[in-house]
Amino acid sequence: MAKPAIAPGAEFDGFTIGERVHQGGMATLWTVTHPGITVPILMKVPRVSEGEDPAAIVSFEMEQMILPRLAGPHVPGCFGSGDFSRQAYVVMERIPGKTLLSRIDKLPIPYEEARVIGGKIATALADLHRQNVIHHDIKPSSIMFRPSGECVLIDFGLSHHNQLPDLLQEEFRLPYGTAPYMAPERLLGVRDDPRSDLFSLGVLLYFFTTGERPFGESETLRGMRRRLWRDPYPPRQLRPDYPPWLQEIVLRCLEIEPVWRHPTASQLAFDLAHPDQVKLTARSERLKRDPLSTVWRRRFNQGVAVPKSKSDVAAQLASGPIVVVALDTEEGSPMLNDCLRRTAAQLLSTLPSARLACLNVLKLGRITIDRTLDEQGNNKHIDRMVALRHWAQPLELDEGRLTVHVLEAIDPAAAILEFTRVNNVDHIVMGARQNSMLRTLLGSVAGKVAAEAACSVTVVRPPRSAVMGEGEG
Repeated sequence: MAKPAIAPGAEFDGFTIGERVHQGGMATLWTVTHPGITVPILMKVPRVSEGEDPAAIVSFEMEQMILPRLAGPHVPGCFGSGDFSRQAYVVMERIPGKTLLSRIDKLPIPYEEARVIGGKIATALADLHRQNVIHHDIKPSSIMFRPSGECVLIDFGLSHHNQLPDLLQEEFRLPYGTAPYMAPERLLGVRDDPRSDLFSLGVLLYFFTTGERPFGESETLRGMRRRLWRDPYPPRQLRPDYPPWLQEIVLRCLEIEPVWRHPTASQLAFDLAHPDQVKLTARSERLKRDPLSTVWRRRFNQGVAVPKSKSDVAAQLASGPIVVVALDTEEGSPMLNDCLRRTAAQLLSTLPSARLACLNVLKLGRITIDRTLDEQGNNKHIDRMVALRHWAQPLELDEGRLTVHVLEAIDPAAAILEFTRVNNVDHIVMGARQNSMLRTLLGSVAGKVAAEAACSVTVVRPPRSAVMGEGEG
């Protein structure tokens, strides 16, 4: 069967070809229209002529397999594809605007802007990883933003899907990707660790906030292998005003061993959303690279340890969830708070990489003017933060796994739901009101959260005998 000509005005499979908008090393993009599709769309066609890189074909096959399986605001919608027997193509949503590459000439950007951008990218990666996909080509030209603000990841030709054959792994020995952004373990053939994407995001944050690439411009395999044992210059050496919390985050992303990075993209996004609660370690104050003795020790140990078995992306993400415990520090009974602590301890004991966020809502009046100080002149917000830390102290968590948050809102349930949505929370633990009159007058906050939350919710009640005992006292 003759292959259709890809040219303006040509039509096949119901799609009418418009103008060519981009020609890259592996594929060409065309605007197309279809009678049944009202949103702007693009057709991506692989370059398969004589002399083209054979990896372009395999890469396109991977994108054809992966893109139709993805959903949500952080990926372009897929509207159809064709195979190589006639004409290979994939039709996808056209995201308006430019990629992040358009900002390259204006680096470095302000730290606060970098924090917001990084948080949006990390949120998009968290959503992608939950769909069993590791991107493996996070760089400015693969990142766009919707008019509504969400980050959109594009170009999945180098991606790994945990439930699909990895054709790039099977057919090529050399690692494919963009050299400055490639994680060290990728050089050893590891393609099933989602933390490789966090490394790439760390490179991007370093570059966008310092104007320098952490590993230089080297494109040779020999030059790239140095990152198996050589760390980058700390950002504070390049910019003395670099915020310690941001250096902590960036250098953690750039750790050579994946296990020392954030466990999940959700936890990285959480840190970027709450810079005031980032646990600062020696990373945050570093002004020099590791000493040569450390570098040589890494080199002789062959750098990153290669996993002995294939990892499970879903299982890895499940081992590092974000858990929120919503506490009532004012009206909550001591018995209920003890039960909440025991429930949290049971959860965390089986999840060594989990993160705990203790949450309290300072309820505002709908009409009255709220005072920030209580009758004794103490700041309510600070008092509740102290109370949350006191509640969590018996859990004996590492400080890097614990944060406390006091929200101010008229509707406590809505505030909890919004916090969990914005911060990609995986599990909420909260207590139910014990006083039936309060439930009647104020409604059940726990009931509303349990009904509307997009994550798991555990509602805890103390033993009935204990509640009766309290009332009798």
